[in-house]
Amino acid sequence: MFESGVKASWRKIIAPYEQSSVLRSIWQIINTLVPFFLLWYIAYWSLSISYWLTIIPCILASGLLVRAFIIFHDCCHGSFFPNQRANEIVGTLVGILNFSPFYQWRYSHSVHHATSGNLDRHGVGDIWTLTVDEYLAMPWWKRLAYRMYRNPIVLFGLGPSYIFLINYRFNRRGARRKERLNTYIVNLSLILIIGGLCWLIGWKAFVLIQGPIFLLSTLAGVWLFYVQHQFEDAYFEKGEQWNYVDAALKGSSFYRLPRILHWFTGNIGFHHIHHLSPRVPNYNLNRAHHENPMFQDVRPVTLLSSFRALTYRIWDENRKKLMGFGYIKRFRMEQSKK
Repeated sequence: MFESGVKASWRKIIAPYEQSSVLRSIWQIINTLVPFFLLWYIAYWSLSISYWLTIIPCILASGLLVRAFIIFHDCCHGSFFPNQRANEIVGTLVGILNFSPFYQWRYSHSVHHATSGNLDRHGVGDIWTLTVDEYLAMPWWKRLAYRMYRNPIVLFGLGPSYIFLINYRFNRRGARRKERLNTYIVNLSLILIIGGLCWLIGWKAFVLIQGPIFLLSTLAGVWLFYVQHQFEDAYFEKGEQWNYVDAALKGSSFYRLPRILHWFTGNIGFHHIHHLSPRVPNYNLNRAHHENPMFQDVRPVTLLSSFRALTYRIWDENRKKLMGFGYIKRFRMEQSKK
């Protein structure tokens, strides 16, 4: 798909888009957080009229919270502001809105970028993806656990709630002092903010507003992450065959969405470019894609076709494709005939 000469020149191609703009970053913070807080207030005000009316600003606010997460995400990569200290401060503050500790998330996500698609190193910050051979070598209870994990109810419902509400409240093993303190600060901030809002407006009103915002935004966020690496012709290779550029351009999707959804999702659909260079701020991804044929050579995943990703559960190393669980039975029959 990608000629070696083109791949070799990717650093030169991507470099102009890695420059962040303080003014554009500040404006993105304003046009994301100001309407988010305004919609939160409108949702509270509408509770006295009808909860069905409340759902409308909650849906819009959840979209803005996804956009806020992309700001947090860019800060973790050090790409949102030219100044690293500014990235850390803004990333920590915006991370509180998303229940996400800055340094903990930055660590796991950096591992994800360094190992995405590498079958010898996958697992940290990734969607759990087994090969057929790995799956068949497991005891029955681990296979059951994998099937449960891959169930859409768990993957997009129970899973996100567990990760953002519970898992992120604890430090990972081996975390350094700065990372541990950041997690404690985020946890304390959440207690004070949630406690203050519950005291001010009542816990029922808080849950009725923040509940759907949280559930919808985390569902959308996990869905985006899932589609960006779980498509039929994705890229997975053993360590010695694994290649960073191929992992980015072949193993990360171009999720072609309507323009309004690209705005709400902070252009993260241009994930192939983001994985090639995480230093590109989200507001430059669209331009990088449209100005370079190299990035347009990636077959897009559309909003409609992306739902097929729900059927992809396991990686077949022979066919180099993600397959459904039904394939395992056919695989066993094929092996028994050999």
